[in-house]
Amino acid sequence: MCGIWALFGLGEQSMTCICENFDKISHRGPDAFKIEFDNRVKNGYLGFHRLAIVDSLHGMQPMRIHKYPHLFLLCNGEIYNYDRLQQQHRFEYSTDCDVEVIMHLYACAGSNSVAQSLDGVFAFCLVDVLKRRILIARDPYGVRPLFKLCSDDGQLAICSESKGLMAISKYIESKWTLKPFSPGHYEKYEILEDGRTKLLESRCYFEPGDKPSFPPYISWNALNPNDVLGNIRKLLSAAVKKRLMADRRIGCLLSGGLDSSLIAALLVKKAMKCGLTYKIQSFAIGMSDSPDIIAAREVAEYIGTEHHEIIFTQQDVINVLDNVIYSLETYDITTVRASIGMYLISKYIKQNTDTTVIFSGEGADELAQGYIYFRDAPHAIEAHNESIRLLQDIYLYDGLRADRTTSAFSLELRVPFLDLQFTNYYLSLEPSSRQPYNGMIEKHLLRSAFHETGLLPNDILLRHKEAFSDGVASMKKSLFQIIQEIVEDRVSNEDLENAHIKYPHCTPRTKEAYYYRKVFESHYEGQAESFTPYFWMPRWVEDVTDPSARFIKHYIAHLISEENGL
Repeated sequence: MCGIWALFGLGEQSMTCICENFDKISHRGPDAFKIEFDNRVKNGYLGFHRLAIVDSLHGMQPMRIHKYPHLFLLCNGEIYNYDRLQQQHRFEYSTDCDVEVIMHLYACAGSNSVAQSLDGVFAFCLVDVLKRRILIARDPYGVRPLFKLCSDDGQLAICSESKGLMAISKYIESKWTLKPFSPGHYEKYEILEDGRTKLLESRCYFEPGDKPSFPPYISWNALNPNDVLGNIRKLLSAAVKKRLMADRRIGCLLSGGLDSSLIAALLVKKAMKCGLTYKIQSFAIGMSDSPDIIAAREVAEYIGTEHHEIIFTQQDVINVLDNVIYSLETYDITTVRASIGMYLISKYIKQNTDTTVIFSGEGADELAQGYIYFRDAPHAIEAHNESIRLLQDIYLYDGLRADRTTSAFSLELRVPFLDLQFTNYYLSLEPSSRQPYNGMIEKHLLRSAFHETGLLPNDILLRHKEAFSDGVASMKKSLFQIIQEIVEDRVSNEDLENAHIKYPHCTPRTKEAYYYRKVFESHYEGQAESFTPYFWMPRWVEDVTDPSARFIKHYIAHLISEENGL
């Protein structure tokens, strides 16, 4: 996890922009930073904030190697098949950094085949000063963030987070746009003589569920067409194993729910087999007697992690709420709510441990129909299409939450459920088999794959999905209630009545939503529509205006039993 930043074509005001913007993403890479200028590209600057995970000696960027002195690379990412690509194409690497493979792919095969050849998560900008070309790309699910600012006059800037670009716009006289770079896309630009740019091509190279174009980590021939559950186990295990590449300590988030517990258990198992000499640390957060704290404790004892429990209070929520919104770069209601605990747990990890690489269970709900509202899907095809939609937009909601809350404290997040081979296989299965079993048990297929394997206690495999505000909160008061009390005095009734005038896009309908929007606009004025096109809300549910699962009729706090069909 690093921070990349680049600016092209701004002219005399470039140095001012660097001073005002570049340091705003320093949290993404606290170990070192570098800004590079090459006079072969007039008015072009490349900046990098580094969090050293692999090859601390030679991994600094912008990366340059002797074989291709005309290429400059900025990349925030991990490429899991870099060694297999080396064997396939017989590349000679100059460093031990996985991202170096991007330069070799570009030099040997051209820009059109780079991104689609990579098994990993990434956002990169490659500059070819001889051909005067720029290649920008982002991974298929947008696990690694990227924003692009461009003007009608050809000025171009990119950054891992929008906060590193906001102050640039005031120096641009022509019309400009600032928006997230689309996942699964790449763009090619020509660098003009004055350093400005011209877009040559913008192309989508991957859609959710597509079969990867690179040779997979697990050969397709190694999967048994008659053993779906075994294939799920094999592919998810491989997704965890390939993500172990790191020179820094690895840990995991652990809520005690199905998703994080599966990843934590597989992580411990694979780490032992790979010979890691330290004990995996796990981290759970909640308020005193919260359900998540209790369940996570059981899992940690079972799988043998060095477990940490972070207990937070209402005052902690008050203290961090505004910072959470600034870090997130969104005002989406459910995203902000779910980010509070993750922000606090990331802060604890940074301040109290030496763990830097964090595994989590993000992506499972979108992929495996884990949200409770999937029980109301009209039919299997519509449920499948909803999974695709959620995965397409995950970079705006849960993916965004996971990245920003961890990167705010210089942690690198890894999400095996969004592995390209695993998602392709899972989404290719019979649609009806992926629906809630008997209309009641979400992620039944995933639960069944690991049932009676001994990987986890059965009561964890059977644990019902909590609304996040219930899972981390005290049994006496939910996080939802706490937030309502906090915002009550911060937004007037008059403010809310006039919200449709002030905020016509995604108009806030509650004091909570209004407050989030107000804080967002104080940092990212005018970007509401481009950053958050819609509020995340459950589908197929009537008369529900709040995204929390607690307002869906199916949300009942009871344990799922074997008699329910597992």
